Amino acid sequence: MPNDAPLATRFDEWQAQGFDAEACPVRNVLDRIGDKWTSLLLVALAAKPRRFSELHRAVPDISKRMLTQSLRDLQRDGLITRHVFPTKPPSVEYRLSPLGQSAMAPLASLIDWAERSFAKIKASRAAFDAADTSEHVAAA
Repeated sequence: MPNDAPLATRFDEWQAQGFDAEACPVRNVLDRIGDKWTSLLLVALAAKPRRFSELHRAVPDISKRMLTQSLRDLQRDGLITRHVFPTKPPSVEYRLSPLGQSAMAPLASLIDWAERSFAKIKASRAAFDAADTSEHVAAA
C-alpha cells in the first residue's frame, strides 16, 4: 500500500462528510502554516526568543505592518507567546509556545523537502512557462 493511501482515505472521508471550512484542519490550520511569512517567523523563533526588530532583521523583506499582523495571527493561534518586560520603554519579546514548538518537526520535514526539491520545481516552472509562451505565440 502506498504511503499516501492513508491521506487519500482521509480525504475521501472528508468529502463524504462534506467540507466545512471552519472545521477543516487542512484549510484552517495549514492556511496559517502555509502563509508566506509564518514558516520563516516560526523558524526564526525556533532558534531563540526575539524582539520585533530582531525578527524584522531576520526576515528583512517583510514590512513592519505585515510582521505586526503575522505576529498577532501567530499569537492568536497559540503558536507564539508575547512577553512584555516593564522597562522604559517597555520591551516585547516573542517566543514559540509549546504548540509552536510541536510544529517544528513537521515544518522541518517540509523545509527539508523544499530545499531538496527546489531545483526540480524551478526547472519544471521554467519548462512550463516556456511551453505556455510557445502555445500563446502559436495561437496568435
